[in-house]
Amino acid sequence: MDRRCLLLSLLAGAHVARAADAVIGYPSYADSDAQDPIHQFHLAVLRLALERSGGHYRLQPVRKPVGQGRAIRELAGGGSDLDLLWSMTSEEREQLLLPVRIPIDRGLMGWRLLLIRRSDAERFAAIRNLETLRDLTAGQLHDWPDTAILRANGMAVGTTSVYGSLFTMLSRGRVDYFPRSVLEIQDEMQQFGSAHELMIAPGLMLRYPTANYFFVNRQNQALAADLQRGLDRLLDEGTLHGLFMSHFRARLKPLRLAERRELNLRNPLLPSATPLQRAELWADPAQFS
Repeated sequence: MDRRCLLLSLLAGAHVARAADAVIGYPSYADSDAQDPIHQFHLAVLRLALERSGGHYRLQPVRKPVGQGRAIRELAGGGSDLDLLWSMTSEEREQLLLPVRIPIDRGLMGWRLLLIRRSDAERFAAIRNLETLRDLTAGQLHDWPDTAILRANGMAVGTTSVYGSLFTMLSRGRVDYFPRSVLEIQDEMQQFGSAHELMIAPGLMLRYPTANYFFVNRQNQALAADLQRGLDRLLDEGTLHGLFMSHFRARLKPLRLAERRELNLRNPLLPSATPLQRAELWADPAQFS
């Protein structure tokens, strides 16, 4: 082999080695990640999508005690260990970051049940429309998209910057209800319900269109393309749908979602590029009966 061929061979080998060593940092907020089914589901999808992409990646948790807003700013600014995150979309977030527009959650982050005080069970059982709910105050974190969505629909919202404080605010009457995704609310009831004398409001579900996506830095178009390729393959195989149902169907069935009164909200933060027309990407309450 002449020197030129040898050099090309070495360069090609170095390129393969670099590709094989590509580390993708994802956010890991606490030791409780291992017990968080939503975190574990997103991580499982991420692993499979990267495997199906044809790229060579190694996942690395980035353990930082940061909130969602700060993680988004860090990823948008570059220079941190974060390479991607998963989050509910909005116009602002899609301007800051590059979305991979496959809704990993099948839209369920926009299906919201209400945590309430047990003493208010009859009060909420009587609610039939948004007009009645507007007389009450919801609790939210100040930088969650839900806060703006609720306010845009005329709902009163009390906010804090500390997640755990929301359960105290509710139990002490500073807010009247805490809307939580159907994917989150059971674990939160198990963790906080008894201590704060909370329950899930009977028969009600708020619903608005949204999507939970993988996001990357806007300059990292190669990673976005690989994620898109991998997710498309998982969709074509039926693997993504099967994985979602295996993680969540049994958990969601006791919530009797198809029997609840849906109070529909508009989502003014929803980007026009959201693939709402692709019916195969979105769930229906009847699937969890």
